[in-house]
Amino acid sequence: MTPEEIIVKPIITEKSNDGLQEGKYTFKVNKKATKIEIAKAVEKLFNVKVLKVNTMNVKGKKKRVGYSIGKTSDWKKAIVTIDTNPEETTYLGKGGKEVKTSKKYKDSIDEFMGA
Repeated sequence: MTPEEIIVKPIITEKSNDGLQEGKYTFKVNKKATKIEIAKAVEKLFNVKVLKVNTMNVKGKKKRVGYSIGKTSDWKKAIVTIDTNPEETTYLGKGGKEVKTSKKYKDSIDEFMGA
């Protein structure tokens, strides 16, 4: 599956907006997607570093239209925690030289509120 097929749409509610300060973003995802696939899709689409993915299956609600009773479809929700402080890391390379790696990740998903 491509990242566009995995991430269906963002979920914007009061509860999901409370988690934005902590770096938690909520998405409606494909029911067959795994946590690893969701993490890779979010990293590729939004250029952020994913720390943790929590998923849950949401059951559809019963709806009534006139006399007939139906049910909305079941779907899967993912709460993705991203790294809000991507900082440079240093490590020892060949010959004992100190090497710095610059982080190329963003600290928030700007497209989330524009959806």
